[in-house]
Amino acid sequence: MIKLIKSSFHREADTKRALADFVLSHDVFSMTEQCAAFETAFAAKQERAHAVFVANGSAANLLLIQALLNQGTLRRGDRVGFSALTWPTNVMPLIQLGLEPVALDCELDTLNVSPETFEAHISQCKALWLTNVLGFCDDLVALRSRCEERGVLLLEDNCEALGSRMHGTLLGNFGAASTFSFFVGHHLSTIEGGMVCTDDEELYHQLLVARAHGWDRSLPATARAALRAEAGVDDFYAKYTFYDLAYNVRPTEINGFIGNQQIRYWDEIVQRRASNFALFHAAMTGNDDFHQLDVSHMDCVSNFAMPVVCRTPQLAEKYRAAFEAADVEIRPVIAGDVTQQPFYRKYVKDDAGRPHARLVHTAGFYFGNNPELTDDELATLRELLRG
Repeated sequence: MIKLIKSSFHREADTKRALADFVLSHDVFSMTEQCAAFETAFAAKQERAHAVFVANGSAANLLLIQALLNQGTLRRGDRVGFSALTWPTNVMPLIQLGLEPVALDCELDTLNVSPETFEAHISQCKALWLTNVLGFCDDLVALRSRCEERGVLLLEDNCEALGSRMHGTLLGNFGAASTFSFFVGHHLSTIEGGMVCTDDEELYHQLLVARAHGWDRSLPATARAALRAEAGVDDFYAKYTFYDLAYNVRPTEINGFIGNQQIRYWDEIVQRRASNFALFHAAMTGNDDFHQLDVSHMDCVSNFAMPVVCRTPQLAEKYRAAFEAADVEIRPVIAGDVTQQPFYRKYVKDDAGRPHARLVHTAGFYFGNNPELTDDELATLRELLRG
């Protein structure tokens, strides 16, 4: 079978041996030096000033929204535009934390929200929470410009697009902050894990406080001293002083160690996935059964799965059967139109139509794109895409 996930880690044998040695030679596994080193290394590779490591990508989304509320940048009741084609834990924090979600349709040639689509909603929204779907983006330069002109906070869920670039800029670096996932099926695996990146130092401090109970232990010394002075707390009571609303979404040193092993392969992983994507994209071109993807504005497409959106649900049934007959593991395109999911219908009154996201929901699927695909497997997948 051509599996969605072929291994737990890139260069798995080496990583497992190193992990075994690490576990045998260390006594402390709660968040400390390995996690801090991974944050520093990830921020450098992502070309951001700050990175905050957390337990998983969904926790990264939740933490970011909580930190923005604690900071006062967002307030309960604010309307936040979000990509309707997304993963549920992108929109769940908006509902859970008292914000009003505004679902935005995608374009079929980019699978992402376009500036034109957002324009119809921009006057209603305090923020735009984009999902860079499966390594792709729409015109992020124009979206960023419109957000800046209208005072809209731009955020990116980049859990599916590590390493993708547009106009020389990594996806995840167009907004005020971005989130990442290191789930075993994603680009870099720490088994479970996530990251929030930003260049905003104040937001960075809010993220550190909200990540662990609301205390100040992870803050830089000057920020920690200022917070204690403002609250009138001495060093003894500061150990159990809690300054704002928070969670405990800390990772472990095991996750941090694996991250430090895997980040060494960032370039190799991204290059191989991008190379595979180019082969898949070329094979799809000219097959009129599929909606064609436009990546002409992108420098690099790095995805962990390749989407296929057929023109009709009937064609989707045909191609799903062909992929399954060839022993290829497939899935729906993330959560499809998330507004059709039971949780969303339960909590949000939303009668608007999003025909493109709905078509992806009913006529789309994806298969895995990972660095371990063999030449024979690539040939099989390309032949299936040619139809």
